[in-house]
Amino acid sequence: MTLTHILAAAEAAAPVESLDVVARMLRDHLGAASVSFLITDFTGSSVVRLGAAGSVDTGEPARRIRLRGTVYDDVIRSQRPRVEHRGDGQLVQVVAPVTNRGDAIGLLELSLPAPPDANVMREIGETAHALAYIVIANRAHTDVYQWGRRTKPLSLAAEIQHRLLPASLACEAAQFAVAGALEPADHVGGDTFDYVIDRDTVQLSVTDAMGHDVDAALLATLVVGALRRARRAGADLAEQARQADQAMHDHSLRGYVTGQLLRISLLDGRTEFVNAGHPWPLRMRDGEVQEIVPGIDPPFGLSLHYPHAPAYRTQALDLLPGDRLVMLTDGMLERNAESLDLSDLIIRTRALHPREAARTLIGAIVDAGHGHLDDDATVMCLDWHGVAVSRRDAATGADLTDASEPSRPERPAPAQ
Repeated sequence: MTLTHILAAAEAAAPVESLDVVARMLRDHLGAASVSFLITDFTGSSVVRLGAAGSVDTGEPARRIRLRGTVYDDVIRSQRPRVEHRGDGQLVQVVAPVTNRGDAIGLLELSLPAPPDANVMREIGETAHALAYIVIANRAHTDVYQWGRRTKPLSLAAEIQHRLLPASLACEAAQFAVAGALEPADHVGGDTFDYVIDRDTVQLSVTDAMGHDVDAALLATLVVGALRRARRAGADLAEQARQADQAMHDHSLRGYVTGQLLRISLLDGRTEFVNAGHPWPLRMRDGEVQEIVPGIDPPFGLSLHYPHAPAYRTQALDLLPGDRLVMLTDGMLERNAESLDLSDLIIRTRALHPREAARTLIGAIVDAGHGHLDDDATVMCLDWHGVAVSRRDAATGADLTDASEPSRPERPAPAQ
């Protein structure tokens, strides 16, 4: 059973039946007594077991399995399969990560009649990796996977907000790893984050629309759409910011949106940055966290009130291999989290993949608010490996393919 056979068989089935096809192949080939796919929900704190074919006809929210303290949590965090022996005469449980380029989509769970050998584990790993591609290919054609990620009904504002996020909340590449996490407030506050990889650059953005609920979601929609339109037309960061600001004026929307735009060259590591009235980012270097203090330009939508305001400035940002950059919104700094030492938490999570670090940071804010937030909490975590790094393992999204790290270049003087 090869990767090509799995993908071909799944492609021949209807989108909602592709999971059935994979399950049937595993039962026939490995003698599996049961096969399940568990998808991660929007919060990253739970998984949802999808039925053989999945269904959205019940009208009921998906039943979630909380990750904390479970084997599922261990597999997602470590990105390594786990085998659990249940005693003589009992089935053996195997749980494998379903991940593509660092995006932890879910888990593949099997019950086998006997402990798997190395060849069987290799086949399970390949099948799980193929399943990630199958989900990515099919989720554009069906709501099954969207249903599975909703462990509670979304408001209209939250639905709009989630559709503004990138399709994959994490990405692993040779030069970097990036992940974002968002926890909506009780009344959605309009936070978004975005990233894109071009041939020669990676670009990131974090935005925060004024207000709550649908009004904030509409502001966010306008600004994210303007930023993406300008970016896809090849505009530089300053022009992207100008067009986002102009869109607010052209469509007479009241309010404003703060934002940060970041672009890093994948050729030489040069980093450019625009700050539109947004909270400052944090950089961890050599185990120490420092707040980066850039020049601040007006939020998008406010220049109409300040006709003599200068154009948006593109600034340099000092980023070296081994650095971790954390971009956030003011919901991460809300008064309920005053007792939380964010810098200390960033240091304590430095060994985690950005995907897990972002989720841990968000989880700490939610815990500080006792499960309720007055404002959306959003964080993007970027690990910069540098342009000279060897290839990385995109199957698990975590491991270097060799044991060596490139030496760190001499540091230039920090940019003003």
